Amino acid sequence: MRKLTHFEQPGYRHVPVIVTAGAIHTLAADRPHADAMLMYGPDIVATGTLAECREAAAEISPAEPVIRDLGSAVVVPGFIDPHAHPLMLGQMMSWVDCGPAHAASIPEIVALLRAAAETAPAGLPVRGFGYEHRNLAEGRHPRKEELDQVATDREVYLMNASGHGGVVNSYTFELHGVTRDTPNPAGGEFFRDADGELTGELSDAACNILTGLGGVKIGHHGPNFHLADEPEEHLRQLRAAQENFLAGGVTTIGDCQVSKREFDMYLRLAEANQLKTRINMYLLSHLLDEALEMGLHGQFGNAHLSFAGIKLYADGTLGGWTAYFPDGYVGDPCRTGQLYHEPADYAELIRKAHLAGLQTATHAQSPTALEMVISAIEAAQAERPDPDARHRIEHCGLPTGGQIARMAAAGIYPVNQPQHYYNWGEGVKDAIGTPGERFNPLGEFLDAGVTVTISSDAPVADPRPLEAIQAAVTRVTRQGHRLGPDSLRIPAYEALLAHTLNGARALGREDELGSLEPGKRADFAVLAADPLAVDAAEIAAIPVLQTWVNGVCQFTAQTAGTETAAAAAAL
Repeated sequence: MRKLTHFEQPGYRHVPVIVTAGAIHTLAADRPHADAMLMYGPDIVATGTLAECREAAAEISPAEPVIRDLGSAVVVPGFIDPHAHPLMLGQMMSWVDCGPAHAASIPEIVALLRAAAETAPAGLPVRGFGYEHRNLAEGRHPRKEELDQVATDREVYLMNASGHGGVVNSYTFELHGVTRDTPNPAGGEFFRDADGELTGELSDAACNILTGLGGVKIGHHGPNFHLADEPEEHLRQLRAAQENFLAGGVTTIGDCQVSKREFDMYLRLAEANQLKTRINMYLLSHLLDEALEMGLHGQFGNAHLSFAGIKLYADGTLGGWTAYFPDGYVGDPCRTGQLYHEPADYAELIRKAHLAGLQTATHAQSPTALEMVISAIEAAQAERPDPDARHRIEHCGLPTGGQIARMAAAGIYPVNQPQHYYNWGEGVKDAIGTPGERFNPLGEFLDAGVTVTISSDAPVADPRPLEAIQAAVTRVTRQGHRLGPDSLRIPAYEALLAHTLNGARALGREDELGSLEPGKRADFAVLAADPLAVDAAEIAAIPVLQTWVNGVCQFTAQTAGTETAAAAAAL
């Protein structure tokens, strides 16, 4: 007897719905494009022609199927963002945006922050984000004395666009007892000028001071952006972040730095039935021993909230000049960046996780850091071979050709962010020289048989998959420069796969997500134009009309006044 699929189980009382559109890109291997798609509740039952979908509808329900014609709109699988920081994004949405669209110089940043300080309740910190020092007129980080112009009676924190640090005012150092004689913490730095005075800049583990006495402390296991607010405020931030992702067509998210703070907030949202997107949690590596003591040895959870693996850090960020280049940066030979762990200690963390059956996702940018990661994974695989471990390297900015070949052999998944080179590709080249043109070499991964996966790293970049896809196809930066040779670009279809089905593979969820085919979840985005048909330079401008999760519309564009949007709204 044929086993009933979950959409046929007793208790389902749905009417079959057939969606037709100008194009439906299923991305299924056997039928990547279709004219129609049949949904039954939260699931996709069939794709193909309208007649085929009608026939399939008759097999599962006596009810006449509802036909919804989306006109010229285009349907694609819901975008999957396998590396992002939703709670951090929600916080940033209430901070002062000091990015290039709002401030081109340090005085402009100070003015924005001062305006916020004038309206903020007494004693509350003033927080800004989004600056990238090489994009400022001064070509440098602000100093604490400049942020003292914002306020001298409360904390002022200006986060770098990378999220790996920023600048604080003098009051912040005084509040936390940091002086010129305070030693740098392992995995972080309080920057000083030539006279040994604190400049106000701090990076990575030094940001631990900003979380307060009772806040999340992660030591040298990564940058600490876990700034505490009241639980109700964190829940509001998460709800706002979800809406932001949905507006970009994102249906599934990999949260790649989950501490106890994030875990608690997700559980609260789930309990209140307020999770609109699918969340896959990667616990930060300082929690690895606790996870093992709890008996975690694989993925668990439900369709909306699940534990996916362990997040580690090898080095810092190219944007903040903390990625590890032992010979120094071309733009500043005195800076080398850092490794978060000694190679032997890092290898033991990977070994522990791998032997327990846990997927790892390690942030690594420089060739030196990547060598540490790849070598550790190879050693762990040699001890206990697992052809489907799917260990990940997050960002994977500047791998050598030889390292890419070894990644292919070991089944390592790079998770890249084309929006990083779109936003500051020129700065990476200035920082490390000509090799910076290869930043995120997607074309080389594709040629080597390495699975190409795209994400946003939100809030480092906005969760706008179409912008990321355009950057992957063109490699043209925000300033209009093409970064590197054409061999680094990838075709639009491969870029779409990278932000959908390949994202699902990176999360271990390709059996239910990432493509529109029978038996998978009805997660999809409705677009106003076809990203596979328009000029590559126009992909980012395509409006997302609607976003559907589990067969339910979770986002409709407010400006969607077309017949197409009206038809979608009637679903």
